[in-house]
Amino acid sequence: MGKPTGFLEFQRLSEGYEPVEKRVKHYKEFVAHLSDADAKVQGARCMDCGIPFCNTGCPVNNIIPDWNDLVYRGNFQQALEVLHSTNNFPEFTGRICPAPCEAACTLGINVEPVGIKSIEHFIIDKGWESGWVKPQVATQKTGKKIAVVGSGPAGLAAAQQLARAGHDVTVFEKNSRIGGLLRYGIPDFKLDKAIIDRRMQQMEAEGVTFRTKVAIGSKDVPAGIINDATEVISAEQLKKDFDAVILAAGSEVPRDLPIPGRELKGTYAALEFLIPQNKEVAGDGANPINVKGKHVVVIGGGDTGSDCVGTSNRHGAASVTQFELMPMPPEEENKALTWPYWPYKLRTSSSHEEGVSRDFAVATKELVGDGKGGIKALKAVRVEWKDGKMAEVAGSEFELPADYVFLAMGFTNPVGALLEAFGVDKDARANAKATTDGEGCYATNVAKVYAAGDVRRGQSLVVWAIREGRQCAREVDQFLMGKTDLPR
Repeated sequence: MGKPTGFLEFQRLSEGYEPVEKRVKHYKEFVAHLSDADAKVQGARCMDCGIPFCNTGCPVNNIIPDWNDLVYRGNFQQALEVLHSTNNFPEFTGRICPAPCEAACTLGINVEPVGIKSIEHFIIDKGWESGWVKPQVATQKTGKKIAVVGSGPAGLAAAQQLARAGHDVTVFEKNSRIGGLLRYGIPDFKLDKAIIDRRMQQMEAEGVTFRTKVAIGSKDVPAGIINDATEVISAEQLKKDFDAVILAAGSEVPRDLPIPGRELKGTYAALEFLIPQNKEVAGDGANPINVKGKHVVVIGGGDTGSDCVGTSNRHGAASVTQFELMPMPPEEENKALTWPYWPYKLRTSSSHEEGVSRDFAVATKELVGDGKGGIKALKAVRVEWKDGKMAEVAGSEFELPADYVFLAMGFTNPVGALLEAFGVDKDARANAKATTDGEGCYATNVAKVYAAGDVRRGQSLVVWAIREGRQCAREVDQFLMGKTDLPR
């Protein structure tokens, strides 16, 4: 694949970033896709490595060497066809996926891996710019009706696949716009929401119906979850009106931090800060949380924490500190130990590069009040890990000024009321219980009710959500028609 000697001749090329001092002044995307010439060079680096581990490193099983080779040869439209054969939304994954495929790249054993994610980003943007991405309308309708609950990547992937198979699909979303975490949670500077809108237009042309501000089962949700619903449809009504139901509502319940002072004003779950910012950028009203000139502490070192950092810097925060409970990872992975699997190493995001003080192996002990119901400081202690157990380091307590504290420690499970409304069994982690292999996979214990994405597997990546949505669509098609031509 690619040029036989390309991996010896060419270096990895990175996408262009707008300078920090410019990009922190706006919420627009600041990463430019590769030029045609640079994409060809990057595709040329793909080796004829015998076993393309990148394929299995990618949860959607993208046929990476094939489209790398096509890009190298300038066959961009055919590369898009190959890319779309496994991935409904490469414009999402090409922007926000952490690229486990690159961690599995054979070239990465010795040098920098092929820039697979940047090539994917290039292919799909080239496709949209050239008018190659068009609706794929089913030639025959089946008369079957399917409800999809949740409009994140799992729900959208399932809906698109089933519409293309000729079914009538309706997607229900409790919030005011379609997209799930793609829309509400991921900042606009990482994923421009116009990218979701153009995919919605394609799906509507293919026959998908979108209904927003509709809650299924109940409008009641735990604290920290945004809910715009003005209408409630019972689970029983949905099962009555549709031939099959797919639950793809994500894993939304945020992990909390039960410490003294948690109730103080200024302490929020991360999405209570990020989602209103998405709405403000969309013109749907100002974010009630403004950290301009304030001291911000983000608890949690993952992607959501990074998004809080980037958003706080755009507000003009006086300082931004990010705590992680685990020790600081090594800057370089042990490739002999980890390849081709996802490595344990320090990851620095574009938001971190914009300004943050990162601290590791820190446990937050208390939030200190200002006497007026708000926060003025945070008390923490350093910890050490031995044999998988955490212990506080004696005498390491410290205090840090804090006006706002954002809890970005991940998500524990889907909203229980939704699963309970349908009577769906839960696994040990309170997710919807359903298998992913064998006959009847993705089916719950309730007749004609299926589950896919984070609602089934727990908090995960966009690529896993798309994979499960596609696979679930195949199972639903098989259930309704007795056969299926949809890919697994």
